[in-house]
Amino acid sequence: MSTRSINSLRFNQDHSCFTCASNSGLKIYNVEPLTQKLYLGVDSVGSLASAEMLFRSNLIALVGGGNTPKFDEKAVLIWDNCQRNPAQKVVMDITFAQPVVAVRVQRDRLIVVLRNQVHVFSFPNNPQKLYGFETRDNPKGLTEVSTFARTLVFPGPKCGSVQIVDLESLKPDLTVSPVTINAHQGELACLALDQKGTLLATASRKGTLIRVFDLTTKKLVVELRRGADPALLYCISFSPDSAFLCASSDKGTIHIFAVKDTKLNRTSTFKKMGFLGPYVESQWGLASFTVAAECACICAFENGHSVIAACVDGTFHKYVFTTDGNCNRESYDVFMDIDEDME
Repeated sequence: MSTRSINSLRFNQDHSCFTCASNSGLKIYNVEPLTQKLYLGVDSVGSLASAEMLFRSNLIALVGGGNTPKFDEKAVLIWDNCQRNPAQKVVMDITFAQPVVAVRVQRDRLIVVLRNQVHVFSFPNNPQKLYGFETRDNPKGLTEVSTFARTLVFPGPKCGSVQIVDLESLKPDLTVSPVTINAHQGELACLALDQKGTLLATASRKGTLIRVFDLTTKKLVVELRRGADPALLYCISFSPDSAFLCASSDKGTIHIFAVKDTKLNRTSTFKKMGFLGPYVESQWGLASFTVAAECACICAFENGHSVIAACVDGTFHKYVFTTDGNCNRESYDVFMDIDEDME
């Protein structure tokens, strides 16, 4: 495996930056304009499995992994990049009995995901464990928390189910029974929350359908069809105003759907022809663009009708779409080649 091999990519909470955790350490990129914001090499942090920013702050959650790890895969470390003394940059170290598969950070909460548990800690001062939840086997660490609310979602005990927890209403040491939505018959592949924690998007490992639920009523709002053939979905993401949703898959296509004004989405040709079939009720994408097939890729909305995608082959894509379905490339870069002199 190459020392530049990317192990994970994650956008921060407002999609203005993204982290690149790799066998060569950590890189953080600014999205607009696309520039390298921070580089921490293997001498500083070793190879990393994942990294999570707290907005654009100096605090970054790190999990060791890859081919030359410096940090334990069973620990979450909080790196404070404002500390001048290198020996004091790790300001928090929480170790678990199992490997950490994902981390999510809020301004006052740290969420650590193990394969069958989700732990919630106070953060960042004097971290204390507040809650713990059991989950279905969750090797991908599927867990999301809303940006401007305290809605937390993760796999439920039943295949294809999602558990929803309102952290705002919880009190430490109280037994909590999360609300469960039975979203799919198959195992989950992706979860996404809008920024206000009012909408939940889910996809199964089959990858043909994305379902959007209203978390106030727990009812299905719309069913969106990525395609007719099964696919591995890498990422789904809401726009800041919750009006649109984008999704990436191993087919090499980024699909864009309307969530609020669903009349903008394309309808099935089966429906137009009057045929009955499995695709009649599902809505097809409003627009799409292509990236490298079978290349893991994260996608998100920037300002307005802009969609950005960062892929593990080191490429960065930005497209602008219109409500009538046009989609045009605005920029293309190889982010791994940016500012290599910093290394």
